[in-house]
Amino acid sequence: MPLRHVLADPGGRAPRGPAGAGCAVINRRAFLGGVLVVSAPLVLPGSASGSTSLAPNVFVALDEHGRVTVTAPKPDSGQGVRTVVALLVAEELAVDPNHVSVVQAPGDPAYGSQFVGNSLSVRTLWEPMRTAGATARCLLVTAAARRWGVPVDECTARDGAVLHRGRRLPYAALVRDAAALDPATVPVTLVPPERWRVLGRTRTGRVDVKDVVTGRARYGIDNRPRGALVAVVLRPPWIGARVDAVDDAAARAVPGVVAVTALEPGTAGQGGVAVVARSMPEALRGREALRVTWRDGTPTADSRVWLAELEAALPPPAAAPGPVAFEATYRLPLLAHAPMEPMNATARLSATGLDVWAPTQDPGGLRADLARRFGLAEADVRVETALTGGSFGRRADNDVVLEAVACSRAAGAPVTVLWTREDDVRHDSYRPMSVHRLAAVVDDAGVPTWRSHAVATWPLSALGPFLGTPEFVKRSGDQFRYAVPGPVDVVVRPAPLRTGLWRAVYAGHFQYAEEVFLGALARRAGLDQVELRRRVLPAGSRLRRALDAAAERAGATPAGATRGVACHEDYGSVAAVVADSTDGGVKRVVVAVDVGPVVHPSGLRAQVEGGVVDAVSTVFGAQITVRDGQVVQSSFRDYAWARIDDVPEVDVVVVPSEAPVGGLGELVYPPAAAALAIASGHAVAGMPVGVGIG
Repeated sequence: MPLRHVLADPGGRAPRGPAGAGCAVINRRAFLGGVLVVSAPLVLPGSASGSTSLAPNVFVALDEHGRVTVTAPKPDSGQGVRTVVALLVAEELAVDPNHVSVVQAPGDPAYGSQFVGNSLSVRTLWEPMRTAGATARCLLVTAAARRWGVPVDECTARDGAVLHRGRRLPYAALVRDAAALDPATVPVTLVPPERWRVLGRTRTGRVDVKDVVTGRARYGIDNRPRGALVAVVLRPPWIGARVDAVDDAAARAVPGVVAVTALEPGTAGQGGVAVVARSMPEALRGREALRVTWRDGTPTADSRVWLAELEAALPPPAAAPGPVAFEATYRLPLLAHAPMEPMNATARLSATGLDVWAPTQDPGGLRADLARRFGLAEADVRVETALTGGSFGRRADNDVVLEAVACSRAAGAPVTVLWTREDDVRHDSYRPMSVHRLAAVVDDAGVPTWRSHAVATWPLSALGPFLGTPEFVKRSGDQFRYAVPGPVDVVVRPAPLRTGLWRAVYAGHFQYAEEVFLGALARRAGLDQVELRRRVLPAGSRLRRALDAAAERAGATPAGATRGVACHEDYGSVAAVVADSTDGGVKRVVVAVDVGPVVHPSGLRAQVEGGVVDAVSTVFGAQITVRDGQVVQSSFRDYAWARIDDVPEVDVVVVPSEAPVGGLGELVYPPAAAALAIASGHAVAGMPVGVGIG
């Protein structure tokens, strides 16, 4: 289906490069003390006097020909981080973004926090990357001013050159002089928004799109150092099972099989028996030949039982200030991440240390964790960050990396561990189940004046106890912004299987339940879905403006259609979604977003569309169930993600905003799922969402 993107102020045809920019003073302490803290010296050896390259910080470098290279400090899991850093630097350095080369940083504390998640990437890169580019520009402008013997503030930078009253010096002619300057002595300023020519205006595609579509891009699954072997793992046949005994004689007899090793749960991932071979087909044949007996675990586990246990664990009803007019219970199922690129990692454990090539959400954190686990100095652990074919929270879990290290130790060689699609679906770190009971007191018009929300769910067990407290669950999930008071009570029960981060984390649970509950209240009162929300949203709020923008674009509800509406504020951004369902399916979705300054318009559109696709998938059938101790689903055949003909028309409206830059990657999924559920008839009459789930 077509997807239209509407900028509130398109600004006409995008210019080729940034506006002229000179240099004034920026608060350098704010740069170094920002969210992305640079703990290593910003001035690199390449900036010393006489250098033929300019590298004033760890992020930006210009060679003697004036070619610009930007180092992306955070991984790119498909959200476009590498394109964002190119645009941020191009704006401040006054160069065409198409002339910027981007390389990926390894895991290293010199780049600050390298974690991607919680929609933090743009928010944490915004000031450091702009300042890095501005620092290089101001060094070049200062070098030109000194060569001409003119005041710095009379010079400007534009299209890769410094200008002064008709004179022009390209960056290539200034690199050596600029490299001789001390960056700490040169005042720096950022380009003001009214002079932007790149950020939010340039219709730039992804910097790596050509490599991706032509197959040159190297994902984690493509990394194979010289001499690397391949491993697959025979995984537990039921949840929590451990290896009891292994008969590997037949597996070792398979041509090409090099080693067979048992993996201890926890220290070597999720456990099982790994077969290491020269190739993937040989490793798979070796795995088929294994004879393993298992013990422990829960071979009778059943997700229907888990769901009933969560419902029984709900906190008791809160005392209401008046008669409860409506109460509903909503049940949300397990979900798998199912990234297009299955889990994989390559490791080489040797006398000189540990080398890892992995698609990961936190290369710096992974490096530190590996050093701690294996008793190595951090300097002896090297993590190369691969381009990632999707993550959605899954690659915050390093289980596959631990498997690769264990296999390398056993084989005495570098080893690439590859998961099959079945491995990926049946042994994920799943989104937890949850049960929500909501109740409301309403006024004479049916508008809620009080509401309570009781939640029972599981912690994120794969990521440590600090992500398992009721306080964390509530802080992550409870983003209710309506002027309707009432308590939110959370109970967290032990997770019976491995759980982890999943797009929007607990907000995807809470906001879904709360918005479909509001949808049910509107239907009961005979109120328009938009009107009900307008009555309980503060006038002039960002959410109210986004709701109004979405409603205006959507227009009147089409004849014979059912409308669903939902709002969400999180990650420093807001979104409002209007979905219309006709003939049993949702045909059109309007999404209005306010993310503060827009960095990459086509990237924004892609993130919104991705959130809607995930919502379509989960609302209309994708779920994980457990029977007889094992996950039933095994691939996209039975874990049915949306196909192209399932996706409605998506219309994106960007709401003008002077708010600080916000996050977007996880923003749209919760309200899109709720709006789709309301439009398609789920829960609006008080029926439980997901009847028959589990």
